[in-house]
Amino acid sequence: MSSLGLSPFLYSLIVLQVCFSSQLEDNKIPPSLCTGHPGIPGSPGINGGPGQPGRDGRDGRDAAPGEKGQKGDRGDPGETGVRGLTGDKGYAGEKGERGQPGECAVAPKSAFSVKLSQSHAFPLSVANAVLFDTILLNEQGDYNAETGRFTCKVPGVYYFAVHATVYRASLQFDLMKNGHAVASYFQYYGNWSKPASLSGGTMLHLVPGDQVWVQMALSEYNGFYSSTKTDSTFNGFLVYSDWKNSAVFA
Repeated sequence: MSSLGLSPFLYSLIVLQVCFSSQLEDNKIPPSLCTGHPGIPGSPGINGGPGQPGRDGRDGRDAAPGEKGQKGDRGDPGETGVRGLTGDKGYAGEKGERGQPGECAVAPKSAFSVKLSQSHAFPLSVANAVLFDTILLNEQGDYNAETGRFTCKVPGVYYFAVHATVYRASLQFDLMKNGHAVASYFQYYGNWSKPASLSGGTMLHLVPGDQVWVQMALSEYNGFYSSTKTDSTFNGFLVYSDWKNSAVFA
């Protein structure tokens, strides 16, 4: 009976456990009936903040030098720069050595003026140079009073002029260059009571060694005359030189 006295409480506990356990077993859902449809994708998450700076890497090792590359193409010329400002005046340099003597800058000269003296007025030989024996000017010595000939020393163009006083006979003479007549002159005598004159001139190109003189043409026309009041003259001078190997005399 004592055991029957405790049984109601124990019995109640047993009954509750059995009933509760039965309900739990009855409420179980088979796994085949639990499969659902896929859910809607969620909205994108918010961008995360910047991360912390990473640590410095280790120093790299030096590599071996590479091969020399090929020369590149020449670049285009650059534009001309702006002209710079004028610099300050420099100091005077040291005096240089004395230079070699330069070529003389004095132009060459050649001129003469001679006349026939009274003692040579007569007679005058044909085919020979007339000897104008009185020197008026002959600084360069190009005229020879003993031969009556002018000899060229400076190449160039010369002017020669002859003035003859004609008296008591007709006169004909030639201006000669190297044995050839380059100009001839004639004056007829007409029994005039006073002397007449015959003048002429010409220009010649000469080279060193050329000779010029006055020569009688005909023996009967030899009326050269000279006195204290009238003269017969022969003149010549250099007009311009043509030294082709010298800038000074060009």
